Amino acid sequence: MTFPPIVVLDDDPTGSQTVHSCLLLTRWDADTLKLGLQDNSPIRFILTNTRALPSAKAAQVTRSVCQALKKGMAEVGLSEAIVVSRSDSTLRGHYPLETDVIAAELGPFDAHFLVPAFFEGGRITRASVHYLRVGEEWVPVHETEFARDSVFAYHHSYLPDYVEEKTQGRIPAAQVERFTLEQIRSGCLQKLLALQGNVCCVVDGETQADLDRFAKDVLAAASQGKRFLFRSAASLLTALAQLPPQPVAPEQMGQFVRSKQPGVVIVGSHVQKSSQQLAQLLQEPGIQGIEVAVRLLLQPGAEEDLLQGILTQVQAAYESGQTPVVYTSREELTFDGEGASAIETRLAFGQKVSRLLMQVVQGLPAGIGYLISKGGITSNDTLSVGLNLSAVRLLGQIHPGVSMVITPADHPRFPHLPVVLFPGNVGEADTLAVVYRRLSGRGRVELV
Repeated sequence: MTFPPIVVLDDDPTGSQTVHSCLLLTRWDADTLKLGLQDNSPIRFILTNTRALPSAKAAQVTRSVCQALKKGMAEVGLSEAIVVSRSDSTLRGHYPLETDVIAAELGPFDAHFLVPAFFEGGRITRASVHYLRVGEEWVPVHETEFARDSVFAYHHSYLPDYVEEKTQGRIPAAQVERFTLEQIRSGCLQKLLALQGNVCCVVDGETQADLDRFAKDVLAAASQGKRFLFRSAASLLTALAQLPPQPVAPEQMGQFVRSKQPGVVIVGSHVQKSSQQLAQLLQEPGIQGIEVAVRLLLQPGAEEDLLQGILTQVQAAYESGQTPVVYTSREELTFDGEGASAIETRLAFGQKVSRLLMQVVQGLPAGIGYLISKGGITSNDTLSVGLNLSAVRLLGQIHPGVSMVITPADHPRFPHLPVVLFPGNVGEADTLAVVYRRLSGRGRVELV
């Protein structure tokens, strides 16, 4: 049975963290979309970066992508696609705004599904309650730091209540359809076929086998004419794409490092897990930490001096054979104002920090062996701005939940450069150090 292509609108570039060998598109002009839609892989990602944007801008970007996608599909003769709004497995992001816009532009849909389980990152959904593994404990996600996010805060782990909260009562919890583990494991095709009117559904998942079974029934329902929209984390994408194992094992990804020169690590994420991983990485041999004092960006005209100081330190570390780790200061800044105004101010400042980091990427020594980008928004900007890529091929995962791409041979400054896209909230305390070790001295081959 041939299924429609899967098109993922990814609100940062880390949604590809469970798949491989597909294209990541950072733009949605006609030529780039045509490239993506005609690719042989069953799945392709359009990186919208909307999680970094205020709600009005996120809606505008999502609408633009949908309109371009509709036009592009018509031009290449595609009548249907499986559309996924990929977002954070800890429930942060512009929901329901993005699914509302997608439904208005690409609908009608019979249902939209929330599927936040992400097994590689320790996120499961049981009895419609979403959990995060913290050490050996499964903690309801509303009790974690992510629920207190300064932009996307929420108060519920029981997903029907989360939906009611985020839709401000437009979708009452009692009207949310629940797909429980028992229903999924015994088969839910008939329930899927009965859905209509873009009903909101929440989906359990404890193991990849659960979502594999759910996806099998989803695809069977789609083959009978049902149209579904998904708001999911990454593990559902594995199930929908049905890819074989990735060609190169994670432990062997070091073979793509392109020279004997050091790499560079850029750390923009400031969630607790990123800070823990950064602290351990800075203890590794061969590392030179370079802190970016982001508070200085509050001062008018400080960017240029700050940039030049960082690049001078990077060059010195690189020339001495050290791996520069450029990281934003860990302090949490506060901003004046309340509500939407404060959120927009915070997001605007975050974009200012990201612009500085991308100027650092653009100014890196041309001979670096690899680049690790830590943080979803940072990684998106690294691909689209720092490296100015419109599309890039995903190699696979260098560690569970941590993707690697490689720049094309004709890149004007960094050809064949391995780039690691490392989400802020993935891995254990030593995972960033493990990825660094895999790229910094074993199993290399020269690419020319």
